[in-house]
Amino acid sequence: MGRGGGFVSLLGAVAREAARAQRQSDADRRRGARLVIQAEREAARQQRYLAQLDKQRARDEREQHLASRQEEIEEKNTALQETLTDLANILPHTLQVDDRISFDSLRMKDEYQKYATAKNLVQDPRVPIKIAPVQPGFFARLIPGSMGRYRQAVQQAEHQFDGDTMAYQQQISELTRARAKDRTEYDRSRAQFSERVRVRNAEVDQLETLYASGDRLATVTYNQMVLERSEYPEGFPQTFRVAYADDSKELVVDYDLPTREIVPSVEEYRYVKSKDLVEEKARKSNDLKARYQDVVASTALRTVHELFEADQHGHVQTVVFNGFVSAVDPATGRDIRPCLISVRATKDRFLEVDLARVERLICLRNLGAQVSPRPDEMVAVKPVVEFDMVDKRFVDQADVLSDLDSRPNLMDLNPFEFENLVSNLFTKMGLETKQTRSSRDGGVDAVAFDMRPVLGGKVVIQAKRYKNTVGVSAVRDLYGTMLNEGANKGILVCTSHYGADAYEFAKDKPIELIDGGGLLYLLDQVGTKAKIIFPAE
Repeated sequence: MGRGGGFVSLLGAVAREAARAQRQSDADRRRGARLVIQAEREAARQQRYLAQLDKQRARDEREQHLASRQEEIEEKNTALQETLTDLANILPHTLQVDDRISFDSLRMKDEYQKYATAKNLVQDPRVPIKIAPVQPGFFARLIPGSMGRYRQAVQQAEHQFDGDTMAYQQQISELTRARAKDRTEYDRSRAQFSERVRVRNAEVDQLETLYASGDRLATVTYNQMVLERSEYPEGFPQTFRVAYADDSKELVVDYDLPTREIVPSVEEYRYVKSKDLVEEKARKSNDLKARYQDVVASTALRTVHELFEADQHGHVQTVVFNGFVSAVDPATGRDIRPCLISVRATKDRFLEVDLARVERLICLRNLGAQVSPRPDEMVAVKPVVEFDMVDKRFVDQADVLSDLDSRPNLMDLNPFEFENLVSNLFTKMGLETKQTRSSRDGGVDAVAFDMRPVLGGKVVIQAKRYKNTVGVSAVRDLYGTMLNEGANKGILVCTSHYGADAYEFAKDKPIELIDGGGLLYLLDQVGTKAKIIFPAE
């Protein structure tokens, strides 16, 4: 081949190499482009994936939030329903409970723990051990000074043993004193406990004996315990005061009722998804009124039931329940305590009532109760019996001081003096009183006029200076006089007390019965001090 052919071959090789390089470059470029596209696609896929994750996470969070809100709503509505159920069960709850108090349950029966030595006093100190040095053998004694060292070791061992023995004896002595002190403390604590048990049980025994005998203070204490043990829903004040008239076997209770806020003002909680808000559906005013009125009525019936059921010796024949509420007058901002319900119930009639089936308000009205028409607005009623008018402090004080003061004994007054006393009492109370006649039995009839518009009118007053129980016939006579006189109201005042039949006849009539304790109380309120001492038989 000529030189020209070789040159052409070289150019061909160069061209082919250049072509391969170009192809490789193009391939690398295309591969790079593909990698870029793949990377872009992968990034896009990753973005779409992350976006899906964000959307899923947002959906999950929304679903979790929604579930949380729904759970919150369910809890609120459940709590709301539980509150309403508790209020509705105020009366049914007590029907499942035996309200009598077992005096034996009041006694302390716990035994004091047995004596056990304190842990730090149990272990005795270790008894010292005398360690004797090993005496040198034959060959060891040949070493100079060995026997001297041995004798010195013996002396040191004996000295150590003597010291350990003295320390041991001191530890034993201290331990013995500590154990004795520990036992003395235990014995003293046990004696104090035994004394508390003795005193507590002696008090229970005394209360049981006095209660069985009908002692007034013991009867009050027992019935206070009955009311204190009664379990009410949260929010009830459960504060009260109790008075007992042992002559008439009448128990009077002034009881603090819960305010109308005891009834939830919300009927239902709802979740508004579009606003992410919990909305309250307000309870209708009529429903609020009805439920609160039921609370008031249920509390009154429950209290009367508990006191009658708890009576173990027939000491309580009549229960008077006055239900008050402590609130703020929205018109004046002053504290007020209106009476929302007042009922007097005799045991015989009350025990005829099936409390599990009655309509509570109808039952109370059938018992002659005064019930507020709008307890939710704190509209007050007049108590059937004022608590202070049966508080025995007036009569007791007269008995104690009868020989020491100059107060007149109402039983010593002649009919004319007694007539003036009664007439002056009601005149000072704001009535225009006109005496009519004196009666043979020591009573007095008077006609009074209450000059208040609308509420006022003609009032017939009769008084009986009796030492025995006033029966229903005297109340019938008063009612007959009222009808004859065309009076709006009748008041019967006595120096003793009334029987259950008298209260029963008067309960649904415009008649007010004032016994001896009430008369002394009213006289005291107008500044007249008096006493009632019945003549000896």
